[in-house]
Amino acid sequence: MMNWHSISKEEVIKLLESSPENGLSKKEVQKRQKKYGLNILEAKRKKNILAKFFSQFKDFMIITLICAAIISFMVSLMHGELDFVDPVIILFIITLNAVLGVLQESKAEKSLESLQKMSAPAASVLRDGVIESVDSKELVPGDIIFLETGHFVPADARIIHGVNLKIEEASLTGESHPVEKESELCLKEDTLLADRKNMVMATGIVTYGRGKAVVTATGMHTEVGHIARLIMEDETPMTPLQKRLAGTGKALGIAALFICIAIFILGILKDRPIFDMFMTSVSLAVAAIPEGLPAIVTIMLSLGVQRMAKKNAVIRKLPAVETLGSATVICSDKTGTLTQNKMTVTELASCQGKEHPDSAFSKFLLTLSALCNDSVLQVSGKGKQTQVNATGEPTEKALIMAAYHVDLMKSKLDSMNPRVYEIPFDSSRKLMTTVHKTAHDGIRSITKGAYDVLMNRCSYIYQNGKQVPITNGHLQQLNHLNQSMTEKALRVLAVAYKDIGSEQNLRAYTLQKNTDDACHTLESGMTLVGLIGMIDPPRPEVASAVLTCKMAGIKPVMITGDHVTTASAIAKELGIMSNDDLAMTGAELSFMNQEELIEQIPRFRVFARVSPEHKVRIVKAFQAKGEVVAMTGDGVNDAPALKAADIGCAMGITGTDVAKNAADMILTDDNFATIVAAVKEGRGIYDNIKKAIHFLLSCNIGEIITIFTAILIGLPSPLLAVQLLWVNLVTDSLPAISLGVEPAASDIMKKKPIPPTKGMFADGLMVKILIEGILIGFLSLLAFIIGIRFYDSEAIPKALMHHSTTVEMAASITPYIGRTMAFAVLSLSQLFHSFNMRSEHSLRKVGLFSNPKLVLSFIICAFLQVAVISIKPLAAIFKVVPLSAAQWSVVLVLSFLPIVIVEIQKGNK
Repeated sequence: MMNWHSISKEEVIKLLESSPENGLSKKEVQKRQKKYGLNILEAKRKKNILAKFFSQFKDFMIITLICAAIISFMVSLMHGELDFVDPVIILFIITLNAVLGVLQESKAEKSLESLQKMSAPAASVLRDGVIESVDSKELVPGDIIFLETGHFVPADARIIHGVNLKIEEASLTGESHPVEKESELCLKEDTLLADRKNMVMATGIVTYGRGKAVVTATGMHTEVGHIARLIMEDETPMTPLQKRLAGTGKALGIAALFICIAIFILGILKDRPIFDMFMTSVSLAVAAIPEGLPAIVTIMLSLGVQRMAKKNAVIRKLPAVETLGSATVICSDKTGTLTQNKMTVTELASCQGKEHPDSAFSKFLLTLSALCNDSVLQVSGKGKQTQVNATGEPTEKALIMAAYHVDLMKSKLDSMNPRVYEIPFDSSRKLMTTVHKTAHDGIRSITKGAYDVLMNRCSYIYQNGKQVPITNGHLQQLNHLNQSMTEKALRVLAVAYKDIGSEQNLRAYTLQKNTDDACHTLESGMTLVGLIGMIDPPRPEVASAVLTCKMAGIKPVMITGDHVTTASAIAKELGIMSNDDLAMTGAELSFMNQEELIEQIPRFRVFARVSPEHKVRIVKAFQAKGEVVAMTGDGVNDAPALKAADIGCAMGITGTDVAKNAADMILTDDNFATIVAAVKEGRGIYDNIKKAIHFLLSCNIGEIITIFTAILIGLPSPLLAVQLLWVNLVTDSLPAISLGVEPAASDIMKKKPIPPTKGMFADGLMVKILIEGILIGFLSLLAFIIGIRFYDSEAIPKALMHHSTTVEMAASITPYIGRTMAFAVLSLSQLFHSFNMRSEHSLRKVGLFSNPKLVLSFIICAFLQVAVISIKPLAAIFKVVPLSAAQWSVVLVLSFLPIVIVEIQKGNK
């Protein structure tokens, strides 16, 4: 790629074979359009909806369920059964899961569509010596374009002429202020994008002045096109939850397959009918896999989304809720997220030192700065309803707002001191001068600008309300004040005035041979009044949020397009950067390869003047160190990094559509503190998902133990596939979802983040699940044995009653009551067990009824379970029979035991 910024404008025009006077010919434009294509961003080829749908069936757990459904369907056909309840329910769950997955898959496509919308609709271009307006997509390299205030920049171009030209490039470079452009500059080849002051880039906005430029790149060859390509190429990483659930699903699928094969072989060795063993294997597959888990996790994440929305965090992608809870690094932009995105005057100084804002000196200084000012102040409403809005250049807005806060209204000042002449700001002079009539019919010029330039044009200084000659002592004091403000990353403006005397003198000044002479006459021999320091200040709540991050084991990192001095000063003030931490510029980063960056990145907390590629490299370097990275951004330049991060957080107020569509979460208040609140919510959601998985798996293991042990000791299967589906999808699901609304623990932000490599079942959780599953399994099996031993045996013909009724004999009949009792105990014991999941602490401390939604779920599920057993049409579907009062008594006693046993195990915790 040609470095157009490093060569002269004349050479650029020559290389592009263009003419600043005539532009390109229309014939040449047609040739170049064939060579370079249209000035549009290419869209990535979209997957059709069927491809998206079938891509959802790659999960191992889903494949296992599909196999179970097929086997169940075949067995039903072989037995001549035509209801197909089991396979239909399984396939319904699989299809629902696939539909939910399809709805999540359009993020990158929307990002590119937003980039395309940001292109300028029309451009003023010189062709065949005539200026005409054309559709911007028709531009080609070599076209001569004209830039006017308010216009979008239609393509990347080298400036060949400019008059006070300023371009807003924040969305592309991260630079928070309009950039002054100059045509005569020749820059170094490695100059960063934000510092290329002789270039304009597509999607920039002309905020001031006018200019003429030659197009150097169009379409996908522009800087924004390069970003579009990064978005297309970068794959969205799996979230920690997705990785853990994928691992869990694979483990469960393999376990189910192993158990099914083992049971089938065991049954064949025991001379059981093959069809019966097929059905038993299907039942075990159903028992091993919590079919409702994907839907339950989705619902729990959705509940988290609703809670986060109330806290100004809008989630676009459900797994992002939990990913936040795993975040170990938060990479944040500075402007608007850590700061208020509003330049504010923070210091006023005279030659004697800092001044209070309400002092007579400060009011005089602010009066001058408000008069030498082109911004506009609008005030509406009264009292508490007063609304103040300033429009104009950020620095000038800060000055008139500072004046307003000490009761100096710009409109009143302007009417009392009407402007009669002005010399606009010029980047070469770094000064702006306005001339006003004063209250006593005098004429006064006011000049504001860079301290080092203005100082050299002053002969006097304003001291104690008087004009006195400048001494070396004054200069030393002012230099010290300027340096002190600069070290605090303040933007420093100096203000001076000059009393001209009369309008006749003014005419003599302004009727010079040229503007330079007028500038020299008016802007010399002035009286320096003082210095004004301003900055985009940190948000007041961010410092405490940063502290909370550090307590929670999360590293806050600043990535900004701003200058390293400003970025470091803000980072230190907020606590992001300590004395041992380092800052790196984009230029320094460019000289490092990725391996070096990965090695050194833990030492850095600030990255300044960085490009879109730099941001992606930083995110990937942290990820290579095992970190889970949250990234904030608002501009087009942030989109690739937002997409590369584990969770991208876009700004809702200042964010572009490109950034929002590339992100997983949108902050509606553009506030860093909102991210920290969302992290807390994410951690709470992860804890609750873990409780739900703990609950569901202990229940599923209970089902496996019940069936496996029964087959092992020669009993018929205590549970049918349709009964297991009922338990997994209905009586387990509602309590699991209710566990999702448990509030986060009070100390959750004092714990370290969960490492992404840490399994779902670490810290002894798998042992707990196994023990609790064995408990539920043996209680259900005990109910089955009691049923067939004491109740189903009554169904044996009286002719056989002289034989002693044994468990083996009972196994020769259909165990309706035993199976019904096992079904009831399995369901109800799991409902009681859900209360054990709420906390590691005893229910005596947590409270049995402190989660009303769980209590309600218990009541609803218990009622449904009784209804399924007691209502004959439902009982026929589930192959159960009504139970007597005595049988229900046995069921309730056995079902309540998990609470008693787990409470004993918890002790006084």
